[in-house]
Amino acid sequence: MNQSLTVLGLESSCDDTAAAVVRNGSILSSIVADQTALHAAFGGVVPEIAARAHAEKLDHCVEQALDTAGVTLAEIDAIAVTAGPGLIGGVLSGVMMAKGLSAATGKPLIGVNHLAGHALTPRLTDGLAYPYLILLVSGGHCQFLKVDGPTSFKRLGSTIDDAPGEAFDKTARLLGLPQPGGPSVEQHATDGDETRFAFPRPLLDRPGCDLSFSGLKTALLRQRDALIADQGGLHAQDINDLCAGFQAAVRDVLTEKSRRALDAAPDITGFAVAGGVAANTSLRHALEALSQARDIPFVAPPLALCTDNAAMIAHAGAERFAMDGADDLSLSARPRWPLDQSAPAALGSGKKGAKA
Repeated sequence: MNQSLTVLGLESSCDDTAAAVVRNGSILSSIVADQTALHAAFGGVVPEIAARAHAEKLDHCVEQALDTAGVTLAEIDAIAVTAGPGLIGGVLSGVMMAKGLSAATGKPLIGVNHLAGHALTPRLTDGLAYPYLILLVSGGHCQFLKVDGPTSFKRLGSTIDDAPGEAFDKTARLLGLPQPGGPSVEQHATDGDETRFAFPRPLLDRPGCDLSFSGLKTALLRQRDALIADQGGLHAQDINDLCAGFQAAVRDVLTEKSRRALDAAPDITGFAVAGGVAANTSLRHALEALSQARDIPFVAPPLALCTDNAAMIAHAGAERFAMDGADDLSLSARPRWPLDQSAPAALGSGKKGAKA
């Protein structure tokens, strides 16, 4: 990679509007404007509200990222933007902003797969050499990927229904906890007994690395309803124990499936975890222990780089630019964009292509 490349990154695939400047593998600035307050009353992200907020915030985030980095737009060498997958309104907002900047300045435009941004984060933070194994675990995605290069990914397994982050969000809603669900469930789990309820560990009785979390969410719903029927409501400790039991089940499934993925990829340089759910402390500790037992380097990016951010997009854009060059202004926003194009669709497909 050209180590003198200074890249402006834009990210707007869901509910975080972000801009960042990355140079020489160093993050000069990383600005994230979250929309938590905008969606709080709806129990989840509302795509139309998210798209409008991105359109309003993107230029401010870019200006702040440039100011913080101490560079001008003229000193930027290329502009990288999330071109998918994600909520199409948000992705389109970012792509159009990047196109406008590229057209106005003549700077190269680089479309980046949002998932590639997460998957290449261990190279930004730790310089992890190819090939490596990564567990990409977030609100909308969960998959094991062998990363052979900036645009070369082999999927070893993925969720066949809900992603873990989605399951955490739904669990929080079932228990009346605030969104986003991951941090809320983890906080309550800290004071809970993870052994009180016997939650299932889906798909552990089947070979392979595929995952399922829909049944786990249903099991929690039934246990919640049983408690309400027996005692007329939920006590504070009930909520803590339900959260702890649910979190433990997710952790155990992901740890066992990680063990199988490591068996399927013996020639790797390390094992990494990325995505929003990678911020979960219990999961991190379990995966780190697994890696230590295998004598394999373990990489977990800083929490700020686990959730959606533009620094990862800028870095992934720089790596892709060095290999494939730039895109032109025909770059389109894509709601679906699997990393492993050769793998069969894990979550089905439709007119817009495979979901994952």
